[in-house]
Amino acid sequence: MAPQRWCMSWYPDDHNVKIMHSRRGKSCAAAALSLCNASQDASLEKPLNRKLQRRETNNGLSCFGNLKFFSFSISVMPMANSHQNQLKTEDSEFPFKEIGNEGLTKRILRKGVTWQTPLSGDEVEVHFRGHVENGASLESSYDKGSTFRFKLGQCEVIKGWDEGVATMKKGERAIFKIPPNLAYGEEGSPPLIPPNATLIYDIEMLTWSTIRDLTGDGGIMKKLTREGEGWATPREADEVLVKYEARLENGMLVSKSDQGVEFNVSDGYLCPAMSIAVKTMRKGEVADLAVRLFYGHSQNSNMITELDGVPPPDSNLTSIKLELVSWKIVTDVTGDKKIMKKIKKVGEGFDRPNEGSQVKVIYLCKGEDDTIIERKGSEEEPFEFTTQEEQVPEGLERAIMTMKKAEQALVTVDAEYLCGCNNSQGNTENHKVLYYEVELVDFVKEKPFWKMDTQEKIEACERKKYDGNLLFKAENFMHASKKYEKAVKYIEFDHSFSEDEKHRSNTLRLSCNLNNAACKLKLGEYIEASRLCTKVLEQDPLNIKALYRRSQAYVKTSDLEKAEADIKRALTIDPNNRDIKLEYKELKLKQKEYSRYEAGIFSTMVSRMS
Repeated sequence: MAPQRWCMSWYPDDHNVKIMHSRRGKSCAAAALSLCNASQDASLEKPLNRKLQRRETNNGLSCFGNLKFFSFSISVMPMANSHQNQLKTEDSEFPFKEIGNEGLTKRILRKGVTWQTPLSGDEVEVHFRGHVENGASLESSYDKGSTFRFKLGQCEVIKGWDEGVATMKKGERAIFKIPPNLAYGEEGSPPLIPPNATLIYDIEMLTWSTIRDLTGDGGIMKKLTREGEGWATPREADEVLVKYEARLENGMLVSKSDQGVEFNVSDGYLCPAMSIAVKTMRKGEVADLAVRLFYGHSQNSNMITELDGVPPPDSNLTSIKLELVSWKIVTDVTGDKKIMKKIKKVGEGFDRPNEGSQVKVIYLCKGEDDTIIERKGSEEEPFEFTTQEEQVPEGLERAIMTMKKAEQALVTVDAEYLCGCNNSQGNTENHKVLYYEVELVDFVKEKPFWKMDTQEKIEACERKKYDGNLLFKAENFMHASKKYEKAVKYIEFDHSFSEDEKHRSNTLRLSCNLNNAACKLKLGEYIEASRLCTKVLEQDPLNIKALYRRSQAYVKTSDLEKAEADIKRALTIDPNNRDIKLEYKELKLKQKEYSRYEAGIFSTMVSRMS
C-alpha cells in the first residue's frame, strides 16, 4: 500500500497478479489496462481515468479519499510470485498472535531494538512486501529501493496497517494477516483485491518521527527531529536557553537565534507556541513546530532577531524550528514566591541538609542596586554554620536546605524572610529584596535518631534542650519550641532503654514538655500549652508547674472552672506558693467579671421578654 496511481498489465493465460506502487499523483489515480495476446508481441493500453472515492466496508473501516491514496502497478506473472513464496517460507520462532479482537494477527520475524512503539499521529517509515492470501502479490518497497512513510492513526492506510504498525518497535520485522474487515471489506478493490480478501504483509519498522498535538485543538503540532537527554522537562518557573528559527506563512525566515536566547517559561518569548512547546522538551531536543491560530501571533516587544528585518506587526509565525539547549531550575522555596532559588550549577547526589546539619558555604549578598552587602566564606575557607541555629538569615537558610552538595544557585529573598540572623555583618533592614550567590561546598547531616544507640539519643535530647533554653532566654519562643519538640522525639520510644536510662529520659521528657508549654503560652497557643501540661501531669500528677501553666492556659480559653480546679489542687500541694496565689486572685477577678457579664445578658433577655 503506497501512494496514488494504478498501472495494470494483464497476461490472459495466467491469473497471478503483481501489484506495484507508484508515488506519483496526488488527487486522483490513473489506471492503465494492458491486454497482451500470447500469439502477438504487442500490448494495448487503455486508461481508466477515474477518481478514487472513499470506499467503506459495512463497518466503515477502510480509509480512502483525499487523504493519501493507495496506488498500484499490476502485472500477471506466468509463475507463482516470488514475494509470496518468500513470505510463506519465512522461518520464525514466534507464532501468530491476535492483536485486538477483530481478527488481526501478527508473527514476529525479528525483534525490535527498543521498548518504545509509535503513537497515533507519529510519522512512521517502513519497508514492506505483501500479497493477497492465495492470490495476487502486492508491491515491494524493497524492490523499488525506497521506503514508505505515513502518519499513524490518520486514516492514510487501511485500518489493519494502523493497528498492526502501532505494535511495532524500532528495527522489528513482522508478518501481519489482515482480515477483510480491516482491509477492503466486502467490496474488495477489483480487479486486484477480490471481495472479502485477507491480505498478508511483511513489514519492517525502520523509524518514526513523533508528532504531538500540544494544545488539543491542532494549534501547535510538534514533530520530534532529535531526541533529548534524560527524562526531565522545564517547568513553568524555569529559565530556558533555546535556539530557534521562525518563519511566516509565506515561508519567509523572519527571526532566529543561533547563539541562543534565555527566557523565563512563564514570561514566554517570541510567540505563545514557544513557551508551550518548550515545557514538553528534554535537554538537547530539537523539534519542528507547525503553528496555527493565535499560538503563532508574534510578540514583537520581546523579540531579539539576528536578521535585518523583523516580522510585520500582528504577523503569524507558522513554522518554528526549536532546540532546547539547557535550562536553569527555578524553585519557589516557600510557595509564596518570596524565596526563589535559581540553580546555576546542578549539585551532586540526592541528599540535602536537614535541621542540625553542619554546612560549609560560600555566599555573596547584594542589594537591589547591585551593591555588595555581605560576603562570607572562600574556596580555601568556607563559612561553616549549623542549620536552624539562626546563624544566617532565615530566607537564605531555607534555600540552602534545598540544595545539594556542590550546587551553585542565585537566591532571591524578600524582606519578610531576612530576619532571624544573629551573625549578619551587613545591614539588611533597609532592603526590600536581597540577592544571594550561594555555593554549598559540603555538609554533614545530623545523625537520625533511628540510627542512634540509647546513650546517643539521651545526649542528643540534652543538647536540644540546652539549645532551647538559650533561645527561650533570648525570647525567641518559636525556635525554642521547635528545639524542645525535637528533643522529645529522640526519647519518644524508650522500650530499649535500661532502667537508669528510662529514669533520665522521663526527667528530660517532663522538663522539655514543661518548657515547651511555657513557649506556647508566650506564642498564644493556649490549647497546645494545656495539652503539653496534661502530658506532664499524666507522668507526674503532683507537678505544680504543670498545674500552674495549665490553669493559665484555661483562663485564656475562658475555661474558668477548670482553671480554678488546677489552682486549688496546686495550693493543696504548696499552700505558700506566691505565684499560684497571685494567679488565684486574678482568676477570682475574672470570675467576677464573667458573672457581671452573664448577669447583664440575663437582664437584657428578661427586659425584652417583658
